[in-house]
Amino acid sequence: MSAPAQPTFTLSDLAAIVRQRASASPEQSWTARLLASGPERVARKFGEEALEAVIAAVQNDKASLTAEAADVLFHLLVLLEARNIDLDDVMSELERRTSQSGLAEKAARSSKSTD
Repeated sequence: MSAPAQPTFTLSDLAAIVRQRASASPEQSWTARLLASGPERVARKFGEEALEAVIAAVQNDKASLTAEAADVLFHLLVLLEARNIDLDDVMSELERRTSQSGLAEKAARSSKSTD
């Protein structure tokens, strides 16, 4: 049995497309239209998509969860664009966090919030 083919399309590719479409006319691009509506609207849309992904997961609907996960990733990248946060910064934060266990990282965050 052979391993599944690795996708050639990456989050970095999608982030570049979002950035490119951000400068398009809102009449010609959903991404530009969403960004023009403001970061708060983008955040609400991201939340809607995340909720739809949760529902698909609870219903154990693999096809729907796959589609909703794609929507979540896309809308997260649009939200990052709306707030001028680069995907590389997010990836660096994830890389930093992988240097310790998730439980240790969570405990460190909890102790900081009580300071």
